[in-house]
Order: sequence, then C-alpha cells, then structure tokens
Amino acid sequence: MSDAPKAFAFPLEEYQQRVATLRHRMAEAGADLLVIDEFEHLAYYTGHIPTAAMYQCCLMPADGEPVMIVRSLDGPMLEEMSWTTEHVLFDDSEDPIAVVAAQIRARGWADLRIAVETDSHIMLPSRLAQLKRLLGRRELVDFGGHMWELRLRKSPRELDYLRKCSEICDLATLAGAEASRVGVPEREVAAAITGAALRAGADNTRLVLMQSGPRSSTLHGGLTGRSLAIGDIVHIEMVPHYRGYTARSMRPVSVGAPSARQLDVARQLVAFQDEQFAAMIPGAHAAEVDRILRDQVLKAGLRESYTNITGYTLGLVTIPRTSDFTRVFLPNSDWVLEENMVFHMYGWAEGMAFSETVVVTPAGGERLTRLDRRIFVA
Repeated sequence: MSDAPKAFAFPLEEYQQRVATLRHRMAEAGADLLVIDEFEHLAYYTGHIPTAAMYQCCLMPADGEPVMIVRSLDGPMLEEMSWTTEHVLFDDSEDPIAVVAAQIRARGWADLRIAVETDSHIMLPSRLAQLKRLLGRRELVDFGGHMWELRLRKSPRELDYLRKCSEICDLATLAGAEASRVGVPEREVAAAITGAALRAGADNTRLVLMQSGPRSSTLHGGLTGRSLAIGDIVHIEMVPHYRGYTARSMRPVSVGAPSARQLDVARQLVAFQDEQFAAMIPGAHAAEVDRILRDQVLKAGLRESYTNITGYTLGLVTIPRTSDFTRVFLPNSDWVLEENMVFHMYGWAEGMAFSETVVVTPAGGERLTRLDRRIFVA
C-alpha cells in the first residue's frame, strides 16, 4: 500500500484497519476472496466512489493487494480518491462482468472460496448469474449484511465529518427560514437553502426535501409551483453530504404567527424527543428507545397511528440509496445501541416535524445538529 495523499478522505492507517477488520470477518464467513461492488462499501474500504452507469468492483483477497476493476472513464477519479494500487481499467465496449471473471481466473483465484454481496444494490441477479456461469460455479459464499454491520460504529474522523455536515444542516435551515415569506415560491426557498449549503461545504446537489401548506406533512414530497401564503407550515428537511457522509434535520417554519395548537404540539414533540435522546446510551434496547417517543405521541393524541420508524442509521451514504436502514427504531427492533453509532431521530405530527442527527454516548444521545428546536416564524 502506498502512502495516502492529503486529498484522501481518511488516513491510510484507517483504511488499513478497516480492511484488516473486513478480512477477519471474511475468515469467519469462510471466504478467501470477496467481490465488493456496493458503492458505499467501495467508498468505505477503498476511497473510490464510482458512477452507476456500468458495473465496477473491488476484488478483496484474504491477503495481498486488493484489485480495483473500474471503467476507464473513471480512472482519473480512482487515482485521485483511492489508496489502492492494483487497478484494472476496462473500456465501455467491454463487458465488465466478463472482465471480473477473467481477472479472477488470471490471478489464480477461480478455485478459491469466492464471496459476493447478496444484498448489494449493484450485483443484480442477472450479473450474479453471469459471474457464476463464467466461473463455472453453482454457488458462491453469501456475504450479505456483514459490511453494513461493520460500518455502524463511527471513527473519530467519521464523527468529524458528521459534525461538519450537521453544521451545514443548521446554516441552510436558517437560510430557508429567512427566505420563507408570503408570496415567495417554494423553489425560491429551496434555492436559498441549496445555495447556503453549497457555500458551507456540502458536496451533493440533492440537499433538501421541502413542502409547504397542505403538503407540509408529506415528508418526502417534491417541490411544486405554489407560493407561500399566510398560515402555511414550510417543512424543511436537510439531507446534505460532506465527504460522502450525510447528516439530517427537520424543522417547521410558520408563515405568519403559529397557532396556539401548533406551538403546543411542537413543545410536546421536542419534550418527547428529549426523553428519547437521554435514553440513547450504550446497551439500551432499540425498542425501548423507540417506545419513549411513539407511545407518548399516541397517548397525547397527536397522531391517530404511528406506522413509521422513529430513527435510522446515519453515516456514509452514496447512490443508489438515500438513507441507511441497517438499524431502525421500531416497536419490534431487536438490537442494542453501541457507543458512536449515529442516527437520524425524528418525530412528526399535525404537519410539523422535528429531527436531529444524534450520536450515542455514555451520557445519552448527543445532538450533532444544534439549531434551536422550535417553530421558526417567517
């Protein structure tokens, strides 16, 4: 492994430790060679984030140098982003799965115990069938789930990136609140948010989920051509990325003075969340943490039903995913929290949502997003 230049997302030593931990898990799973193709895992273990136009992967042997198999067009970015040194570039006229199989054979790996990510968004069933056929194999080792689990606890550098991304959430949300005035189109508010986030350091372009008025409770809706009116609630959910790591936050903005009911609902949601965050210590059971918010929202009559999760994993997220549900908070969640896990925790009712980026610590959940937790008034 060569020395990593300063431009890389993490020091070489951190990548080496990740690979060592991965190889230990490979040994436990009975794998001599792992085909890594999920883009998040390529980024996590090699530093390279490819495009989705064509299949690309890393061949990770139990020892020795990993081999990157990458589209020629992405070669310059591979050199810039990745610490790896064994690179095989293929032209657009070539079949990438055939290139992968040929490399496995040429390196004497065809008879090894080969593992694949059976839960990868990139290794489509047709690609997997083709790879098996070219290798003359009926079965390959199932390595699904392992790399998602290995990424749950964040390193100090990862937490630094999430803190920076959380700052971007706060700054851009304030810009959106300031732009939310009577007669202003939704798209103008979104433009103010996007501009503020990019200037603050965000490295993605899908930065905000935003709706207003009657659609403020449609958390994942798209922008429309409507302009803001008195009485609207503007829902601002920040989804910026920084060095590939994403933080999240939600805040409601009232166009004009909020009603007494809205202020009361907001107060209750924040209070319920405070209790939930305080319980987020290492060893806490996820179902119990979930119940703190869910049961109180229902008991208070803020919602008739509560069908969605109250939190999910945050960290490195790349295409094609937008969120990481490796760990979620539900009444039947059967897992425990560990120190330095990071989550997007959210509660919503009556058209208003509050959410935070939270890291698990021995003293309880620490909010990385620090913006005031209230209804902002335009």
